[in-house]
Amino acid sequence: MEKNVDLGPIQKLMDDPGVSEIMINGPKKIFVEKEGKKVLTDATFASEEEIMKMIEGIYSVGGKRIYKYIPYADICLEDGTRVNAIIPPMSRFGTAVTFRKFSKDIRMLEDLVRNGTMTEKAAELLLGCVKGKINMIFSGGTSTGKTTLLQMLSRHFATGERVITIEDAAELRLIQENVISLETRVPDEEGKGEVTLRDLIRNSLRMAPDRLVIGEVRGAEAIDMLQAMATGHRGTIGIIHGNSPKDVIARLETMVLMSGVKLPLIEIRRIICSTVNLIVHFERFQDGSRRITHITEVRGLEKEEIMLNDLFLFNLEKIDEDGKVIGRLKPTLRYYPLFFQRFRRQGLLDDKIFVSD
Repeated sequence: MEKNVDLGPIQKLMDDPGVSEIMINGPKKIFVEKEGKKVLTDATFASEEEIMKMIEGIYSVGGKRIYKYIPYADICLEDGTRVNAIIPPMSRFGTAVTFRKFSKDIRMLEDLVRNGTMTEKAAELLLGCVKGKINMIFSGGTSTGKTTLLQMLSRHFATGERVITIEDAAELRLIQENVISLETRVPDEEGKGEVTLRDLIRNSLRMAPDRLVIGEVRGAEAIDMLQAMATGHRGTIGIIHGNSPKDVIARLETMVLMSGVKLPLIEIRRIICSTVNLIVHFERFQDGSRRITHITEVRGLEKEEIMLNDLFLFNLEKIDEDGKVIGRLKPTLRYYPLFFQRFRRQGLLDDKIFVSD
């Protein structure tokens, strides 16, 4: 947490390791999420003014502000906590602030294997994809674990790579030395000074990147990401919200069309197939657990349709009497071995990545 920021009545909630999210719905209603369940706490603010004082303290550290012309904004704190705030009149019942805490229990890729997010075999494949500079899309809903996995995989980028991250709110904390973190900017009260993801992606291509990491792709910037992948920037990783790998492909098609490019759909599909290699999909289950449910290869076009091959699928076995989801991410017998063997032959996978099991 940034120094000298007074969090007032929610400080104890921030310090509680069992709390994953804090949701402020006006001064008198503060909810937290613990073990996958959202519960009302007894913490309260004295007034709207006290909440605004806290927000101003948090956002001023990052050089951002919230006021009537910019009534909402995101920021990421030094400890990885993500903050979103929106003020009245957009938020009708009082200022709403959401804190999404970064788990301090996850420091390495092995921790995601131990907590059931994925299996060791799936982790080994994803590490091979990182080493082999495979273009990947991470998909899923909000707070499903996309950024956490990306953070852990980034530790395995090659030491000499120049990495450029492009985000709306800078969340990633990469350990490499040659890293540039780019962040978008909203316009001022005169409508000037806006810097979009499209602007940053285009500029990043002039910065000699070895690898691009693009935060949330949700609009016309999709075409810029695909063009970056197509022009020699291998190993690009993008994040897209979607319900399934198939839905991600449909969203990509729509977002490219939003950019105004005058291409027939079949040409857009050819571009996607020639650039995106793998989709890693996450879901958050009813017990609060976050799991990878699909690792899917973008195989190519067949009868003008994009063909997807599932390499791994999550097999839901049961939900026990305590509501805990029991299941396992398993490789598909039909497609996984061929994809895996191809990486083996290229020497991209290391049997000694995991020192403990």
